Amino acid sequence: MAKYYPELSPLFHALADPTRRSILTRLAEGPARVTDLSEPTGLRLPTVMRHLSVLEEAGLISTSKDGRVRTCAIVPEALEPVRTWLDEQRAIWEGRLGRLEAFAMKAMKEGTK
Repeated sequence: MAKYYPELSPLFHALADPTRRSILTRLAEGPARVTDLSEPTGLRLPTVMRHLSVLEEAGLISTSKDGRVRTCAIVPEALEPVRTWLDEQRAIWEGRLGRLEAFAMKAMKEGTK
């Protein structure tokens, strides 16, 4: 039975939206102000704030406030459960495909005799 990671659901939910993924891509370059993050999206600031809230609730970003300026930063280690789960899935499917290939090769050899 595969391991169950309860933290995956909020992470995948946060990563499911293209706007949030683009925000994470921008934050991978370094911290940014909320206004700087909202400009390329073309969305209103309250909408961007909701996207940032989802990212923060999933633990993918952290925010800090200095006066009236809110700055966001990526938390790269928050993606570790996703990486672990994907690595496990890859290993499972590589094993299955390896067995399927071995079966197909054996069937082909038996069919040519």
